[in-house]
Amino acid sequence: MSQKSTSSLFVFTLLIVFTFLGAGVGWFIAQHQHTTSSVTGSTERKILFYQSPMHPWITSDKPGKCTICGMALAPVYEGDTAVTVTGGSDFIKLADSTASVIGVAVTPARVAPLHRTLRVAGVISDDETRHRVLSARVPGRIEELHVNQVGVEVVHNQPLAVVYSPDVLTAQRLYLENRRVGVSGAVSASEIASSREKLLAFGLVDEDIQKLEQTETPEAILVIRAPFDGTVVSRKAYEGQYVDVNDELFEIGDFSSLWFIFDAYERDFPLLKIGQNVDVTLTSLPGETVTAPIAFIDPNLNESTRTARVRVVLPNSLRRILHRQTANGTVHIESAPTLLIPRSALLYTREQPAAYVELSDGVYQFRQLTLGHIGDADAEIFDGVREGEKVVTQAALLIDSQSQLAHIAATSNETAETDKPELPTTLNVTLTTPTLLPPELVEAVLKMTDALASDHLADYQKYLPTVLDAVHKTTGTVHEILMPFAEKLIFGTDLKEVRRPFEPFSNAVADIVRTQPEAERQAKIFQCPMSPVLGTARWIQKDNAETRNPFFGSEMLNCGVELHK
Repeated sequence: MSQKSTSSLFVFTLLIVFTFLGAGVGWFIAQHQHTTSSVTGSTERKILFYQSPMHPWITSDKPGKCTICGMALAPVYEGDTAVTVTGGSDFIKLADSTASVIGVAVTPARVAPLHRTLRVAGVISDDETRHRVLSARVPGRIEELHVNQVGVEVVHNQPLAVVYSPDVLTAQRLYLENRRVGVSGAVSASEIASSREKLLAFGLVDEDIQKLEQTETPEAILVIRAPFDGTVVSRKAYEGQYVDVNDELFEIGDFSSLWFIFDAYERDFPLLKIGQNVDVTLTSLPGETVTAPIAFIDPNLNESTRTARVRVVLPNSLRRILHRQTANGTVHIESAPTLLIPRSALLYTREQPAAYVELSDGVYQFRQLTLGHIGDADAEIFDGVREGEKVVTQAALLIDSQSQLAHIAATSNETAETDKPELPTTLNVTLTTPTLLPPELVEAVLKMTDALASDHLADYQKYLPTVLDAVHKTTGTVHEILMPFAEKLIFGTDLKEVRRPFEPFSNAVADIVRTQPEAERQAKIFQCPMSPVLGTARWIQKDNAETRNPFFGSEMLNCGVELHK
């Protein structure tokens, strides 16, 4: 497909997208001009021409209706031309009245800090540096539980459970014996120290050993104590339970300070720093905010979620914050001064972000932008706008739609002359008498036409061989007319590609059917006033069918009128 043909199709696609935006602007302009004319009364201005508010390229030197949408043409007065495109579609000039009607507002680009509010969600976890698992150090049986439920607050060295263990009894006896024999020198000091270390390894504390030395009465009892002030997080010990070495008995955590942990995405990494305050809110504390700094940012990225964990340490001396509850955080970020424009100036209607810059009163230039971070109200700009230049912050989308519609209107005549495809477009034989087509050819063309109107490429490809075979079997004038068009039909890989050569072929078939008396025609004939290739082209449909345009399909399915002559 040629570049010019692609450009033509693109133009008509833009036409559809921006028609509705253009309609609103055109209506406001027309109403404003009508009101102005009524108020001035005696001061009549010269009418240059009449223009369709919805399709600006449709003009007339007298009142009437748009040939496409049927709307009444609006007068365009001298000096009040709504939109002028100069130097291509990147520049646009609006009349003062037009700018006033659509409410254009501008704001200068400035250098200032970028403010952004980052909202995150996370969970409350206990301090992992103050979390301890208590396991059995000797085999034995739990004789007594001092703490038998989760959530209990304990203090340092508070007894949690009592374990009966013969191994503890044996170790105590060995220690006492070494002490007695050691007086005579039969046992070295290192052996005495080793037996004492064994008692400590079993879980006895200095106070227990001192008591043993004083009483010299060994016991098969081991008291398990809390290692620090904290809260029992889990319990797996029960009275009468036999335990072995390394069996878990208790988990204790320190809830005097808790961790708020949330995930940060890659794009937010440059904005977060250690020491930055985070406002944390919890459903259990309505109306309250706990503010604390970021204490740690995990440098390890989660490969599946592309996030990293961020930690905030929250004071919790009153135990008002609950372990494992969810919480929300707000980080107020302020960057170093950078070039900013309001977010309302950004447009995303083309390949990359853009904005309109006011060059002078009523003259605007379309600029593509290179963006940095997006803030709450502003956007960081790396390229496209300079400090002090005024960007359009209100009605930018309306200006963009009018600019592209006006550009289409300004180039439509040129396109009509220079962008014609290299396809046969007219009949090379003039028909002067009614001519019938083979019924199998008419039936195949009807099916292929309906497939394109339904946007079914596969069905079009299915019927194409039948159509080509039927054309090859024709003779005489019909064969001479249709063969140049049929030879250009292609199997194709997309609808736009196959519709291009189909349009002249369909037009030729319809023109042959058109030679027949209307009451005896082999099919209905419809005409599209804005077809992509020929500008105006025809197709055939079944007698009981409504308008179904095969040149546009679902984009403009009902665009067309039935021809009766």
